[in-house]
This record gives sequence, structure tokens and C-alpha cells, in this order.
Amino acid sequence: MSTLRQARDFLLAHRTDYRAAYDGFAWPKLGNFNWALDWFDAELARGPRGGETALWITGADAARLSFAELSARSSAVANGLWGLGARRGDRILLMLGNVAPLWEVMLAAMKLGCVVVPATTLLGAEDLAERVGRARVRLVVTTLADAAKLTMLGPEVRRITVGGAAEGSVDYASLLAAPADFVPDGVTRADDPLLLYFTSGTTSRPKLVLHSHGSYAAGHLSTLYWLGLRAGDVHLNISSPGWAKHAWSCFFTPWMAGAAVFIANLGRFNARALLDSLVAHGVTSLCAPPTVWRMMIQENLAGWTTQLREVCSAGEPLNPEVIEQVRAAWGLTIRDGYGQTETTLQIGNPPGLPIKPGAMGVPMPGYRIRLLDADDAEAEEGAVCLPLDDPPAGLMRGYQQEDGGIAGLTGPVYRTGDVASRDADGYLTYVGRADDVFKASDYRISPFELESVLIEHAAVVEAAVVPAPDKLRLAVPKAFVALAEGAEPTRETALSIFRHTRDRLPPFMRVRRLEFAELPKTISGKIRRVELRQAEAARQGRGAAEFREEDFPELERK
Repeated sequence: MSTLRQARDFLLAHRTDYRAAYDGFAWPKLGNFNWALDWFDAELARGPRGGETALWITGADAARLSFAELSARSSAVANGLWGLGARRGDRILLMLGNVAPLWEVMLAAMKLGCVVVPATTLLGAEDLAERVGRARVRLVVTTLADAAKLTMLGPEVRRITVGGAAEGSVDYASLLAAPADFVPDGVTRADDPLLLYFTSGTTSRPKLVLHSHGSYAAGHLSTLYWLGLRAGDVHLNISSPGWAKHAWSCFFTPWMAGAAVFIANLGRFNARALLDSLVAHGVTSLCAPPTVWRMMIQENLAGWTTQLREVCSAGEPLNPEVIEQVRAAWGLTIRDGYGQTETTLQIGNPPGLPIKPGAMGVPMPGYRIRLLDADDAEAEEGAVCLPLDDPPAGLMRGYQQEDGGIAGLTGPVYRTGDVASRDADGYLTYVGRADDVFKASDYRISPFELESVLIEHAAVVEAAVVPAPDKLRLAVPKAFVALAEGAEPTRETALSIFRHTRDRLPPFMRVRRLEFAELPKTISGKIRRVELRQAEAARQGRGAAEFREEDFPELERK
């Protein structure tokens, strides 16, 4: 039995006994290791689960493939890519939606020892060309519909298009026509590069994060423990291809458990259609970002009887109000989780552990979490850090620099850039990005705490809180609010929201200004508070739809 399987089986055996799992877990020791060959092919495709469903896509581009079928198809694609000149270490930019070739190319690239550069289909031609250049890409795989975006690329970049051949491109179907017997050209080491991700860029220009076969394969054992997946599960993760969470929960983790990856291609997001799909296809596990959960609770969830056993959320902190509404409707508790593009799941609420409202959970097996203050001393509230004396397997190899080199991690700790607090039971609560936390009247303000209160108001779908300059207090909390369908950006709505926050927040934390606006987001859907913060700092006067406390004499002054 492989050391990876032993580690996985240990976590599955203790899936509801957190203390035993955390205390007894050790990352597997991997030397030569290729996840596609040594796990997917050897353990799944050729094992007793080979004929079971591995990938199930409904709606547009529907497909249903077993582990054995995906193994054969990906081997054929690997041989086809080899015929086009793809070699170990080459970078392949993969810009596809949720279509079967996405999973086939991922597996094929692993088998070849190539490095996959995932990219969202929302990229325009110029953004795509920049990423191809920065990542030193040699091959691009996209759809025929997106082929026009490739015209800015030089002839040295090979182009493969799904859905037919465009001028200068190779039809993906020709790769599938290659032989399905694949023989690797050599061994793959666990620390060989596997994935090169662009971060979401919430606070700065996207960085290039390099992961290995060990860090984003074995490393996702922590994610497996959090999700609580079992063999035979039907797991739906709502995440767009091109971002790390898609690889977390639409690739590595379900297949580590022997579960089926389920995709509902519904077009523009529609909560009712998603709920119908959960019921119709017997989905047992659902992971969705907070934005999706906030949209889902606008529906009467109790009207849908699902087979869900596990419900999770990641991407941004999940507000307690959302958790309570889902629990009331389904009797299920959404289990929040925290990680980064640079890591696998670091902190979360695993199955069987009591949930504390608002807390993001406890350290996952294999992760030691340190909270450090401004003087790098241990603290009960501080920067979330990972010690590097014995780093977790799920930590990246480093960031790629402009010259193409990899800047490895140095120093005593890796700093996540986030701030959290820890209670007496060891639960960690998210405070905010280090750049987002601010002071008002000398009090430290966590935007997330205020945003959680704001979205409890029926008229508010999303909110972002930033400091607004103030002569008396230096800064005051200002909320940018996106309204629910049917709510109007009126004085009456603003007054209702102000009253709502006054009833639930102490005076020093109260929202003093409010502006109705569309929130700026990264193309991965995360709110760019930095953009709002910079605009507010530079603003002269009020925003177009801004209301302030002093506009409402009917509010009691405090």
C-alpha cells in the first residue's frame, strides 16, 4: 500500500475524531511520485472503482466518464501532446470552462511532467498574452470560440482548440485519436513542478504561485479531511476553472476520496436551477463560495429535499447569518474553511467537530498555525503564519520571479497576509486581511465583523467596509452596499440599515457612512476592498449615492 493511501485511510478512519486525526497524522514521505500515474491510474482506474463515475457533467457539454475511461483518454491526450513537442517541464496554459477536456488535459500534462497554468475563460486577448509571457508558456489549450484571443501570441506558442481547428491551431480531437497506452519518458519527483497559478489579485498585481506534485496532490489530504468526502460520493463544487479552488474540490480532493466530480453547467447562475440539479442528480456533498450561499438563502431552501450530507464554504469568510438560515431549512451546518492559492486547506471545521458561529475553525491535520503580533511574538490575535522549520506538504514551492526563477520561502515563517484571533478552545476567527483592518477613534476595526452584521439586513446582499477619512475620529467605518433584488437605494433603505447596525454593534464599531454601489471584484469574484479604500482616501466630498449618520436627525446620537 502506498504511503499516500495509508495517510488518506488514516484520515478517513478518523473523519469525525479531530483530536485523534490531528495528533496522529503525518504527511506521507514521497520520493518519486506522479499523481496522475501513481494515484489516479494505479489506485483508481485500475482498482475496484475503475468502472465507477469519476466525472459527471450535466447541462452544456454534458459528459459522464469513469475512472478507467478518463485514464485512457488522458493517456491518449498525453501521447498527442508529446507528438506536438510537449516535454517535461514545458508550461501548458489551460483556458477551458467545465468541459471534459479540462480534466483530460490536466491528467495528461501530469503524466508528461509538464506544468499546467490554469486560466479563466474571462481573460481578454491582452491579459492572456501577458500571462503567456509571464508564465513562459509553450502550449495553449482553449476552445474554438476563444481562438480569436490567441492572435496576439507568437508562432512559438502551439495552440490547441477544443471544438475544431482554427487557423494556426490543432484540433483537440486529433490528440484523443492517439494511442491510449502511455509510457513516461522518465520518473517524476514529488517536488517537481506541477501547477503555476496566478493569484486573484485582491490587493496587488497577481503573483505566480508554483506548486509541485507533492504540494497540490498529497497536500490536499488536509482538504479531504475538511470536506469529509467518502468513496462513492457525488460532490459538487461551485468554482470557476482557472482558480485554485477548482483544483482543490473539482480535481484532487474528490478523486483522493474516490468520489465523483459533479458539474452542473447551468449558464448564468440561478439558485433555483442549482437546487433543482442537487435534487435531480443525488448530490451528496456541496461546496460553494459565500456569494453563492447568500444567493441561495434568498430562496425557500426548505422547499427542496436533497440528499446532501456535507455542506461547506470557502473563498471568503462565511457570515453566521447564512449558516443559521441553511441549518434552519435543511438541518445541515455549513462548515467554513480557510486556505490560499499558496496552500491547501489550512484551517477549517471538519465533520463531527462543534461549530462556533463566526469561527473559521481549527488547524487541519498537518498544519501548525502561529499567530504573531507586530513584534513577531506569539499572540491571541495576530498574523496567520506557518512555521518553516517543518513546513506542511501543502505549502507552495515559491513565487516565480520576473526572470523566471523561483523565489523559495525563507525565514522562520510563511506569512499568509491574514489576521485571525484564537479563543481558549483553539478555534480561530478571521479578522481580515492585514491591509484591510483599520483604526477608528483608536479602536481596531475588522471589516468582516461589520459586513457580517450588514448582510443580516434583508435589503443587503453584499457589503464591503473600508475606512473613510474623518477630521474628528481620523477614520470612520464606511459601508459600500449591494442591494437585494427589489430593494431601492433610497433614504428610507439607508435609514433602515443604519438602525439595523445600531441595534447590533457597539458605538465604536458602528457604520457611520453608507453608499449604495456595485462592488468591485477580481475576475475570480472576490471583493477588492483595496480599490474602495484607495478611492475613498482620494475622494473629495460624498459619493453619488452616499448617506451619513448626520443626515438622519431621527437617529439617536451616540
